[in-house]
Amino acid sequence: MNRFIHIILISIFGFFLAGCAALQTDYETPTVSITSFKAIPGEGVIPQFEIGLHIINPNRSALDLKGIAYTINLDGHNLLTGVSNKLPKIEAYGEGDVLLKASVDFFNSIGFFADLAKNQKRETFAYSLDAKLDVGTLHQIIRVSKKGKISLFHSTQNQ
Repeated sequence: MNRFIHIILISIFGFFLAGCAALQTDYETPTVSITSFKAIPGEGVIPQFEIGLHIINPNRSALDLKGIAYTINLDGHNLLTGVSNKLPKIEAYGEGDVLLKASVDFFNSIGFFADLAKNQKRETFAYSLDAKLDVGTLHQIIRVSKKGKISLFHSTQNQ
């Protein structure tokens, strides 16, 4: 009986090693870029933003996105934090677009709006986007950081 259990454990370990060997070792991190960032009409006083992301999958297997968590910082003020699980499946060697809608965190944005009130003619702002893409249990979480300049009053393309 003891020998039988030993053989089963070795077999399970062998299947586990074979499964690990079959995993991709040449996996490349997908590219994420911001395609748009604009203010949209919201409910009440708090503004909302629409953030467009373009994702390129350079791998031979599909990218089945499970979720995204993101934070957006404008001129040093942490304004937007959000999550989404409504994401497309991006085929192998394919690309896709994600449109996120986010509301401003009122308490974190007081300093930003005070600065904006001081300089109302200003049209561009420094931004940073930190995003975490969950592509399932077989791959590492993809972390993306982007920085640039945006206009909150006109759609920003290819930043």
